Amino acid sequence: MAALLLSGCGLSAELDREANPEREPTPGASRPEPADPAPPSDPARPSDLSLGPDTPPAAAPSPPSCPESGVSMSPGMVTAAMGLRAMSVTLTNCGKGVRELNGYPDIRVRGLDRQLFGVTVLKGTEPVTTMDDPGPSRVKLRPGQSAYTSLVWRYSAVDASTKAGSGVYVEIGPAEGAARQTIEPDGGLDIGETGMLGTTAWQRSPDDAGAR
Repeated sequence: MAALLLSGCGLSAELDREANPEREPTPGASRPEPADPAPPSDPARPSDLSLGPDTPPAAAPSPPSCPESGVSMSPGMVTAAMGLRAMSVTLTNCGKGVRELNGYPDIRVRGLDRQLFGVTVLKGTEPVTTMDDPGPSRVKLRPGQSAYTSLVWRYSAVDASTKAGSGVYVEIGPAEGAARQTIEPDGGLDIGETGMLGTTAWQRSPDDAGAR
């Protein structure tokens, strides 16, 4: 987690530069040839990576009951280009009243043994990437509406056998002081125990962008 939702198509270009910094043309090619349609099984290019909320798969399990806080959190897929990683987290108002967000999520990262990592959580995406964070804005969510935040980090070596250095559990709340929920990103966050985690302020999900 295609269309880029962090700041137009900016971070998509950032991911593209990570994968092909020199942007060199293919040697020996005198003129571009029409590209054959890519088969469905081809892996996604870095420019296709998205930071926006992911579309749930058709076979996704039924969502859990609404927490007491009145909001539910769900992680998107981790996308990668060279050393840059990105993932969206979607917050859905599953309660009965209107929910207002204005700012950044409150996040903690824990390892497989639930040990708290010394990860530095940033309000914004720099210096993890060169892209600017759109910044806080008031987001009102009626029941059923959603907002998302994007998390970005740089790869750190992870022990594949013990998962040492992998953020298996992410505790996230709508804001500081609010109740956190624990999510388990697929594959974990290969951020290391002392890495930096950039975040964007909550933004309205595309499907609810026209709602007020």
